[in-house]
Amino acid sequence: MDRDPAAVRDTYDRIAGHFAKTREYPWPEVESFLDDAPAGGVALDLGCGNGRHAELLAEQADRVVGADVSRGLLETARDRAAERGFPVDLLQCDAAAVPLADDAVAVAVYVATLHHLPDRAARIASLDELARVLAADGVALVSAWSTAHDRFDADEGFDTTVDWTLPDGETVPRFYHVYSPAEFEADLRDSDLTVREAFVSSGNCYAAVEPAPAGD
Repeated sequence: MDRDPAAVRDTYDRIAGHFAKTREYPWPEVESFLDDAPAGGVALDLGCGNGRHAELLAEQADRVVGADVSRGLLETARDRAAERGFPVDLLQCDAAAVPLADDAVAVAVYVATLHHLPDRAARIASLDELARVLAADGVALVSAWSTAHDRFDADEGFDTTVDWTLPDGETVPRFYHVYSPAEFEADLRDSDLTVREAFVSSGNCYAAVEPAPAGD
């Protein structure tokens, strides 16, 4: 099981075009979250993939930043933005090293990405980075695959690989850490974020979060 971050990047570079074609629509959970999120300011789509959620953010933010470790996926986001006419600044970076200033982001979505990071330390470091870039009154939605998904039969979190099948039939393994809901909430508690609401939907763990107050 190859959990090296460079391997994850290379995997998504390899499958980017086909992957992006299967990710046309935003998740309803993201749409619901943004319905209640403040408008204006800077919005961040961390792990932006093909930019489907950055497109939503562009409807209500003054500036949108889409960040992803995969250059291939960023290219699909660039193409989507050009075709659909929405503004987004694209950055290639690791989820634990986002080149944005402290307190710069009003709203963020960090979906379907945390579970690709190689170990607990890296996952919490990325949550801490999200907290760092969020403004004091900023909000974010975080998601990860859950043991509640129909394809799994487990009560505790575990590491696994999930194959992506390309059009020619070739399979490409992708590293996942599949969270139990309790473990997901525990990692959030141990980060610099405060959980507003946590829930499970469509086989994923979700949490609406904000930066923990200074000194906590």
